[in-house]
Amino acid sequence: GSVTSTTVGAEATFGSSSKYWSLGTSPSLTWMSYTIRTYGDPVLKSMASRVDDVDGKIIRLVDDMFDTLVDSGNGIALAAPQIGVQKQVVVWDIDDEPLAIINPEVVESDGEWVYDEGCLSIPGLYVEMLRPKMVLVRGVDLNGEIIEIEADELEARMFQHEIDHLNGVLMFDRLEGDQRLVAYVVARPGTNAVPADVSAAALREHLRATLPEYMLPQHVLQ
Repeated sequence: GSVTSTTVGAEATFGSSSKYWSLGTSPSLTWMSYTIRTYGDPVLKSMASRVDDVDGKIIRLVDDMFDTLVDSGNGIALAAPQIGVQKQVVVWDIDDEPLAIINPEVVESDGEWVYDEGCLSIPGLYVEMLRPKMVLVRGVDLNGEIIEIEADELEARMFQHEIDHLNGVLMFDRLEGDQRLVAYVVARPGTNAVPADVSAAALREHLRATLPEYMLPQHVLQ
């Protein structure tokens, strides 16, 4: 897959005041890494606010998000709500090309692509999901310019996943039936690996036996 901008070059997605404008720049002690919020944190189910002004605070947020993404060890993208900031900001790094976009939205999509999708906010969970294969994303870069990005396969999947985060949507919300049930059980803190041959009925009984009634997830037990 590839990510290309139809209005500006890839480098223009960063303003010169971002330390990621030059990957050779030594990190400043003024930037920091945040703890990634995980499933169960209410911030992940809330809508993020649009960014009206790409100012120094947003540049700082982008740098902090990249530090957090690097520290995650295995992530390729991060949305601001995942570090507890309710702003429509997404950063990603595929093939050592750190990029950012503000107020992203999918304006066109095409095709279908199945992929095992994971999430830094639901560690250890990978779910086979069907999403559009190609997307056209529109947003704003760190210079305040409107950009459009054509993305295919992995990059397209990344954009769709991160934009879901900006809308308070998790992978669970795009699953149905037994797949959603298994994903919920796997994502619960302290849960061991779920055997491949376990039945949905057994998982429902497991939840009923281990959770008090007020915590039973009706959306996955039905």
